[in-house]
Amino acid sequence: MKKGFLLVFSIILVGLIFIGRLFYLQIIKHGNKNPIESATVKIEYDYPERGYIYDRKGRLLVANQLSYDVMVIPKEVMPLDTLEFCSLLKIDKENFKKRINKAINYATYRPSVFLKQLAKEDYAVLQEKLNKFKGFYIQKRIIRNYPVKSAANVLGYISEVNERVAKNSDYYEQGELIGWWGVEKQYEKVLRGVKGKKYFSRDNLNRITGVYKKGKYDTLAVAGKDLTLTIDIELQKYGEVLMKGKRGGIVAIEPKTGEILALVTAPSYDPNMLVGRKRRVNSLRLFNDTINKPMIDRGLQGAYPPGSPFKIVNGLIGLQEGVINEKFSVYCNGGYKYGRNKRAFMGCHCGIYGRPVRLREAIAKSCNSYFATVYRKIIDNSQTARKGMDIWSNHVKSFGLGNFLGYDLPVGQKGLIPDSKLYDRFYRNFKWGATTSISNAIGQGEVSTTPIQLANVTAAIANKGYYYTPHIVKKIQNELIKDTLYTKQKNTNINSTYFNEVIEAMHDVFKTGTGRYSQVKGIDICGKTGTSENYIRVNGSKIKLEDHSILIAFAPKNDPKIALAVFVENGGYGSTIAAPITSLLIEKYINGEVLRKHVEERMINLSLEHIYDKQIKKIDSIETRR
Repeated sequence: MKKGFLLVFSIILVGLIFIGRLFYLQIIKHGNKNPIESATVKIEYDYPERGYIYDRKGRLLVANQLSYDVMVIPKEVMPLDTLEFCSLLKIDKENFKKRINKAINYATYRPSVFLKQLAKEDYAVLQEKLNKFKGFYIQKRIIRNYPVKSAANVLGYISEVNERVAKNSDYYEQGELIGWWGVEKQYEKVLRGVKGKKYFSRDNLNRITGVYKKGKYDTLAVAGKDLTLTIDIELQKYGEVLMKGKRGGIVAIEPKTGEILALVTAPSYDPNMLVGRKRRVNSLRLFNDTINKPMIDRGLQGAYPPGSPFKIVNGLIGLQEGVINEKFSVYCNGGYKYGRNKRAFMGCHCGIYGRPVRLREAIAKSCNSYFATVYRKIIDNSQTARKGMDIWSNHVKSFGLGNFLGYDLPVGQKGLIPDSKLYDRFYRNFKWGATTSISNAIGQGEVSTTPIQLANVTAAIANKGYYYTPHIVKKIQNELIKDTLYTKQKNTNINSTYFNEVIEAMHDVFKTGTGRYSQVKGIDICGKTGTSENYIRVNGSKIKLEDHSILIAFAPKNDPKIALAVFVENGGYGSTIAAPITSLLIEKYINGEVLRKHVEERMINLSLEHIYDKQIKKIDSIETRR
């Protein structure tokens, strides 16, 4: 009797467990389950058109074109004539195996790209015979087209979603396209739109039996939003032409808004190189070019000593801290002596002997002795060098130096603005002071900046003490950017009244100073040339290479419309290369045309490739000797 009862009880218990489990799977869990996770549901995507991209004047920069991808669902693949299929796709059998295994490893029941971007003629032939190859189908997809072969570093590119991204995403499938660089990456969610989905039920033989749940989960595709950028594509293209045969970066900003007018990096590439079947080959070539580094945006990522333009910042800090005034003077006599018994010497090439040098002339003639004196007075103005250094550092950082600025592009460098903590680490057993870091006075030493940071400093000077965060997008679907990060004014620590003398001095640079040979008739340009010393370390040895050519400028003086920073790697004096390039860009932007054709031709035809080749040989010979 007891055995019979136990048997009946066991049967009832097992039955209840099964019923409970079925109830959980079919009612509770199934009700919350995403249909894509079910093997009995097939999903088809309707890919939206990606948003178009225009320049500030409405000129088309990025458009779309139709692409045909061969998709595969491994679980649905039936035995097929592999040779015929490979012949249609123009691939070999080994390639076929590699691709099918990749799809299987990703997911047997989910679609993935087997072969992307078929030519139109290949698509037409395959479409006729596709019914013979179960598990394969054609997916129409939108890819990019670049009508203007310029601004690749700004626009970026789109690339396939890899397995890692797909597995960690609830939106992307492997093989789909995603913004991977520049604006395409930064504004991916805006540009991509929302893909539509259609769900179909299928039986145990993988045959479609109808629409899943009467289309309850189906969604329509939503097109991506168009972007209007802040750049002027004509100015951008002109900057790229001027930088041909050179390496470096140019950043131009509209001071009143912080809008980036041009963001040039050299060398660069045609953005169409990263579209289509040849994208993989081209990307390997571009990314593996360790000599020219075309995939590095030097305007955002190139960190250089700012050189003489940094003297302006030190002059403004000296005025703010009250250690100098407009009449404060220094005798130069060819350089600045400092250190114990004044045995150390910082040379100067301003050419002013036997008479006092004041702030305005010190900027125009770029006097090292004057700004070394000012820097030392700033640091020594406090009770300790540590406190003086931190006061100086905070003033410098208020110009946006030493940080990423917050612009709307995905790459960058912070640069470096030193403070007392840095020198405490450098000199643990040494009492450091102003002369320990005296090179900071002239934009050398530990100071490091990027072209976009210096362009932003120039905009702040043009505005007499404030700036807006630089940004590259002006409108999203015809609506102006409203993010306060880009519309809220940011103030430096310097009182606006101190900028007048500095601006007049920068005007003198182009009238009588180091930039006088790059004047533009009818345009009052304010600027500062710079020559930045360039050292690298090879096998522990410090090697001197050719100096960098630098210039910052804004124009016109009384109503600034453009502020620029130009860096030409290994270009020598700022007055010889950076200054004429800057003046040409200003003339082009403000007047709409360039009349100084002799200057234009000289800069376009000027190549520094021989210098770069010479430096490579020099470095190689040192490494060989080691």
